[in-house]
Formats: sequence, structure tokens, C-alpha cells
Amino acid sequence: MLRVEQFKIDDIYIPTARRKTLHPETVRLLAEDILENGLKQPIMVRHDGKRHILVEGLHRLEACKWLGETTISGYLVQARRH
Repeated sequence: MLRVEQFKIDDIYIPTARRKTLHPETVRLLAEDILENGLKQPIMVRHDGKRHILVEGLHRLEACKWLGETTISGYLVQARRH
């Protein structure tokens, strides 16, 4: 069973292909929702031996950055490279 962990936002690498799917308006709306209700769904990251790599949750991650958060809740998963 997965358990929620805290990850430093600055230590999470976002693959280039994922960055291209970012929608600023979605980030803004999510940030407002997180501010009012908290982060409902943790992100997913994998570890490649050197760093944590984002698997799922780009907009949630960017919304938390926008809010000035330094950590984010997430699951450490084993996933294949994209």
C-alpha cells in the first residue's frame, strides 16, 4: 500500500515532455482550490537513484509552487520512464 510522503518541491524534476502540457489557467484555478480546501490528491514521483522525477500531478505541483509552498504531499511509486 502506498503511503503519503512529503517531498521538497525544488527537488522534483519535471521531464521536458511534461512541461509542454502545462496550462497556466488550470494552475491558477487549482491554486485557488488548494488555498481553500487543501491538496486533495497527492502527486506521484519516482526515484531514479539521484533525484525524484514527476510521474503525475504537474498542475498540482505548479499550483503549490505558485502558492509559495516548499513541500508537497506525494506517493513514491515505481514507474517506467516516459
